[in-house]
Amino acid sequence: MKKNSDLLCSSTLFPPIEPYEKGMLAVTSHHEIYYEVSGNPKGKPVIVVHGGPGGGTTPSMRQYFDPLKYKIILFDQRGCGKSKPNASLEENTSWDLVADMERIRTHLGVERWQVFGGSWGSTLGLLYGQTHPERVTEFVLRGIFTLRKEELDWFYQKGADWFFPDAWQDYCAIIPEDERDNMIAAYYKRLTSPDLDIQYQAARAWSRWEGGAVSLLPAPERVEGFGNRSFAIAFARIECHYFINGGFFEFDDQILRNINRVTDIPAVIVQGRYDVITPIKTAWELHQSWPGSILNIIDDAGHAASEPGIVSALVDATNKFASRTL
Repeated sequence: MKKNSDLLCSSTLFPPIEPYEKGMLAVTSHHEIYYEVSGNPKGKPVIVVHGGPGGGTTPSMRQYFDPLKYKIILFDQRGCGKSKPNASLEENTSWDLVADMERIRTHLGVERWQVFGGSWGSTLGLLYGQTHPERVTEFVLRGIFTLRKEELDWFYQKGADWFFPDAWQDYCAIIPEDERDNMIAAYYKRLTSPDLDIQYQAARAWSRWEGGAVSLLPAPERVEGFGNRSFAIAFARIECHYFINGGFFEFDDQILRNINRVTDIPAVIVQGRYDVITPIKTAWELHQSWPGSILNIIDDAGHAASEPGIVSALVDATNKFASRTL
């Protein structure tokens, strides 16, 4: 285990780059998913797994990798970002997304790749690795989330409200008191309402609650961005859909129970000490059950991938693995 004070260098993001390939891949008769490729066409392949679920990719996600050494693959998961149809819950489960990652790998002719993901991206990245361990060279994971009921209860029912009582009041405001014993179910009812105004009211409140807790220090512009209609509806609907269905897992602790399937694969875990959305307890449990994994605890960070200590640790990890051969 390392703390951020133990890191020998202070890495920053690489300069912005543009994709050299992008497209839409039809994965079912209903869904098309957006993908893009940037960096070195002959470089080490890495698949970037975004958060949410429902968050979508951003251009800055390309910047955690040396573009001279990596072939950087981004995709928007079903129903979000540039993928179509937007905010669709139909045929949208964890296992559909795992299958989509394999479709992308095959489509691009990649034999094996590094899996890089944070928050829900760590969840889906681990599910993919546990399903297809032979396809993963390394893991770089941030803000560990395994979608157990205790993790969901902490942020959406009781726990995180002690840190953000003001934002929690806004999150609760649209839910009648007699429904607040199950906030996820109450929100799901509204996020799946046929009335689009009711959907957006719920989506905005849900998304702003999460946006306000992302970073160690307040970021009002992020809260406003999370509340933007085009982002919030897909983000909130898809997240709540996954959460009310327990991630479509066979059992609650599925990821930790199956961790032996990937423990032969090198892994770096980066975790903000004051991450309120995905508290450090889960990252610690993952590290303890994964011999050989490296846990970097960033003492002055929350959940956001953009916080300086998080950036430094993630870039250090991708640099470390850039030239690793098997």
